[in-house]
Amino acid sequence: MGKFEVLDHPLIQHKLTLIRDKKIGTKIFRETVNEISTLMAYEVSRDMPLEDVTVETPIAKTVKKQLAGKKVAIIPILRAGLGMVDGILELIPAAKVGHIGMYRDETTLMPHEYFVKLPSDIDQRQLFVVDPMLATGGSAIMAIDALKKRGATNIKFVCLVAAPEGVKALQTKHPDVDIYTASLDEKLNEDGYIIPGLGDAGDRLFGTK
Repeated sequence: MGKFEVLDHPLIQHKLTLIRDKKIGTKIFRETVNEISTLMAYEVSRDMPLEDVTVETPIAKTVKKQLAGKKVAIIPILRAGLGMVDGILELIPAAKVGHIGMYRDETTLMPHEYFVKLPSDIDQRQLFVVDPMLATGGSAIMAIDALKKRGATNIKFVCLVAAPEGVKALQTKHPDVDIYTASLDEKLNEDGYIIPGLGDAGDRLFGTK
């Protein structure tokens, strides 16, 4: 079973509480999601492999560590996942970015794929699939299905808020995928929204209703 981790760093928790507030407007919401994403990227990248490299300081030649192995790609699930990309790029600016477009049928709550555009070498990259919410898990499962179908093997899923139902569904379908969230919330309501959650992340990021 992949790792499931709630990132309980005080700064992450503080900033997440800020954006749960329904009175927070689009500008602050978007900026804070970026900040949380940067802080989460620091934790999620903790196990990235290192290799020895020789470097010459002004004083002496020495052998020290640098990043090795797989390169990174960030895959936001459209559209809300876009809100997390820039924050991760702050820490990993060389990462490539792919996109997976999903929409949820408001009646059945089932996700549908409408757009996939990915780096050509995703089979050689560490992928961070990002979406602010892990609710039913349907979109995350379908997005990861699409990535695996195209050769991806090294996938982490990163979200701000998760419902237990979504975590269970994603772990059942993709037990090899590590899941990182800033909060494991209480449950889903009858409309498929996370309680207490933070509302519709896409609408709050982009000012739509």
